[in-house]
Amino acid sequence: MSAILNIRQSILGQPWQWRGLANDAGGADYTPDDLVTQLLLARGCAREDLDRHRAPSIRAFMPDPSIFRDMDRAAERIADAVAANENVVIFGDYDVDGATSAALLIRLLRDLGLAARAYIPDRLMEGYGPSGEALVRLKREGADLIVTVDCGAQAFEALEMARDAGVDVIVVDHHKCAAALPVAHAVVNPNRLDEAEGAEHGHLAAVGVAFLLGAALLRVLRARGWFAGGRAEPRLLDLLDLVALGTVADVASLRGLNRAFVAQGLKVMAARRNIGINALIGASRLTRAPSCSDLGFALGPRINAGGRVGRADLGVRLLTTDDPDEARRIAAELDQLNQERRTIEGEVQATAETLAGGTAHAVAVVAAPGWHAGVIGIVAGRLKEKLGRPAIVIAIDEQGIGKGSGRSVWGVDLGAAILAAKEAGLLIAGGGHAMAAGLTIAADQVDALTAFLDARLGEAVARAGIGRALLVDAVLAPRAVNPVLVDALEQGGPYGMGWPAPRVAAGPVRVVKADVVGTGHVRAILSGDDGATLKAVAFRSADTLLGQALLAAPPHRRLWVAGRARRDDWGARPAAELHLDDAAWAE
Repeated sequence: MSAILNIRQSILGQPWQWRGLANDAGGADYTPDDLVTQLLLARGCAREDLDRHRAPSIRAFMPDPSIFRDMDRAAERIADAVAANENVVIFGDYDVDGATSAALLIRLLRDLGLAARAYIPDRLMEGYGPSGEALVRLKREGADLIVTVDCGAQAFEALEMARDAGVDVIVVDHHKCAAALPVAHAVVNPNRLDEAEGAEHGHLAAVGVAFLLGAALLRVLRARGWFAGGRAEPRLLDLLDLVALGTVADVASLRGLNRAFVAQGLKVMAARRNIGINALIGASRLTRAPSCSDLGFALGPRINAGGRVGRADLGVRLLTTDDPDEARRIAAELDQLNQERRTIEGEVQATAETLAGGTAHAVAVVAAPGWHAGVIGIVAGRLKEKLGRPAIVIAIDEQGIGKGSGRSVWGVDLGAAILAAKEAGLLIAGGGHAMAAGLTIAADQVDALTAFLDARLGEAVARAGIGRALLVDAVLAPRAVNPVLVDALEQGGPYGMGWPAPRVAAGPVRVVKADVVGTGHVRAILSGDDGATLKAVAFRSADTLLGQALLAAPPHRRLWVAGRARRDDWGARPAAELHLDDAAWAE
């Protein structure tokens, strides 16, 4: 594919190319399209499916929940619990996906007249997923049914203990499964190896699976005549704000049903029906309806902060409360915890980058004692972005046991590799999905794990890096980067993992002014040949080649810049700015 603007090596050392054949004007089948059509085609949408993707709706993308193995069995058992007013516990993970999954089922059951309660394990004291001790204790406290959400797929021993204690457990998960499944009343997971038609939806977050279970439950109750006697049927669609939040925060691929979940969930969120989410929006200091990026960068991190450095149940309490005062108190506490998390994260990040700098393995595996286990996932994500390859960050405790979290790059299935490492005896525990994984490991096995991942993922990581290029959707004059363009680009959204936000190239421009702001961000004022002035920012780039080039650019030398056009909400008049990914000298 030919280079855009003849840029074969940018400041960051990569060529610039069109994203997808939709923009390849040299192709035999090329026809000029409107901007939104180009965006959809470039993201893999077939021409005959354009209408469905222009306005993704639940009706257009929702599958029959019964296609998933054990779905009907799970729905029937929960319907029995509703009818008998049983004691139900929702056992969730401590991240946003776990909190939103638990909150969705609790709110739905509450609307059905059943007061289910949540149990969220402490990250540091109990670790990930259900323990046998916790499940048995819940049974002793009176639980008739336990539903695990965003966990349980690998909890073999724990679920055997629950079975022996005489409590029914339903697993609702999306993480990678082994060939054998844990003993449970039902295991609902699109990533079961024996899943058939449902495997098409393996990219769902756990909260998406929980939503489908909710739909199946309402269908069972409807068939039983539960609503015939004047009982009101809950509006499941009103819970889509939780589905959107969990889906984006878990970095699930925004394809198909997930994209519909987020598109419609943002509309529900804008109505601010959920008192807890409304309080969280206020604590995040958002003055407009949240966007998709706000879910990942403003709301999600605050809920995660409870599980990372505070009390694990704060998120689900916030999302299920109907008390505005309680919601404001919890949201304020989560905001404070998020600030503490940032400080801890920065300290771990600096050390992890130093350790990773001297390695060239397929997966950057770094480990050290004293790191806070609550921030290692975030640091792994930052490390992955900086290195351009998967990264695993491991915090080793005083007993020599490491808790690790990993993040991967597109095309490299880290979750499957971690599961294989567990089966090979290298890990105490481990699992995950394609883009993220968690593990428990003895400190003396870290080097062996690194070698194992080299052998298993080396070729996949190499393929992911071959032909690396900056993909561009449009080339514009600087004056065209304006609020009208931003609004037009948003019509192809929502954007996220698997459905990337549009990237535009603009120029040529000269750097009028550039300085460092915040935590290593480079802010620049650019002037175009067309007389327009353009604001730009390159995040966390002060010590990178891009940031240094902007800071040292001579006033006479022109650049092409590429990035994402965003609204600038700070001024009195509507404006746009460019969030830079790269730049290239124009001459």
